[in-house]
Amino acid sequence: MLMLALALTAPIDTVRITEFTVPYPDSRPRDPYVAGNRIWFVGQAGNYIAYFDQATTQFKRYEIDPGVYPHNLIVDKQGMVWYAGNRAAHIGKLDPATGKIVKYMMPDSAAKDPHTLVFDTKGNIWFTVQGGNMVGRLNMSSGKVDLVKMTREGARPYGIMVDAQDRPWFCEFGTNRMATVDPKTLALKEYDLPNTTTRPRRMALTSDGMVWYVDYTRGYLGRLDPSSGRIKEWANPSGVPSLPYATTVDEQDRIWFVETGVKPNLLVGFDPKTEKFFSKTPVLPSGGGTIRHMVYDSATRTIWFGTDTNMLGKAVIPKSSEMVP
Repeated sequence: MLMLALALTAPIDTVRITEFTVPYPDSRPRDPYVAGNRIWFVGQAGNYIAYFDQATTQFKRYEIDPGVYPHNLIVDKQGMVWYAGNRAAHIGKLDPATGKIVKYMMPDSAAKDPHTLVFDTKGNIWFTVQGGNMVGRLNMSSGKVDLVKMTREGARPYGIMVDAQDRPWFCEFGTNRMATVDPKTLALKEYDLPNTTTRPRRMALTSDGMVWYVDYTRGYLGRLDPSSGRIKEWANPSGVPSLPYATTVDEQDRIWFVETGVKPNLLVGFDPKTEKFFSKTPVLPSGGGTIRHMVYDSATRTIWFGTDTNMLGKAVIPKSSEMVP
């Protein structure tokens, strides 16, 4: 089941990637979440929730209702697994001990496709609704769902993160905007990106408050300074065809993203301190297909991701001092 992706003689600017074959064929495993020794993920095409046990290298699968097509999941401090019911207009809570599922339905029929979920510090869940053109919040105390509509039709809210002030930031993939919502007033604030053809898809936040995004159509990495509104961009190593997608940040504030337009997919590292790309690793042997979302685990210095080639991937990230230019 275990497949080693890179040999010991890998170039010095690469990271070590290992892939594990998911035993549920053609199921599009994606959007992993690290909860202790378990790596949880959804099978979007396979219509399941599952986890990979790092100690035993075994998988366990939980069935959900037909037609849900889960898109993303996160795990709370009590071990409950929350998933986006992307084609069933709900956010679901799975109890791994019993397999029981509780559903939180969307209060507006237009909010038909919950997309990506993220916790704030209070344990509430902020989420994007791509086709419904909204961003929402599920209040854990009341179970109430608040929805905020975008100002532009077809804005397609997509990747989302929460900053140190508990403000959700997100990409508007259908247009050239990044946006945030005031958690107290639910007021929406949008930032126009300078190129009208820019389409931000996934994002990351660094400790200095900067908002980072990948421009899927133009092949750029971008940085938004919320205090000034200033934008700076860097062309991706593979240029316009790179189609940057899955994005995360490590504890050294280095940005990692995947170029999905090249085959095999390429995991790229960028250091904001030097403003340089310092690492490029091909996702082998599967090639990745398309890597859509990934998460960084600081405890083990690893990035986890799912692939369209039916793999669960782990990239071990070296410290800056361990990288040789």
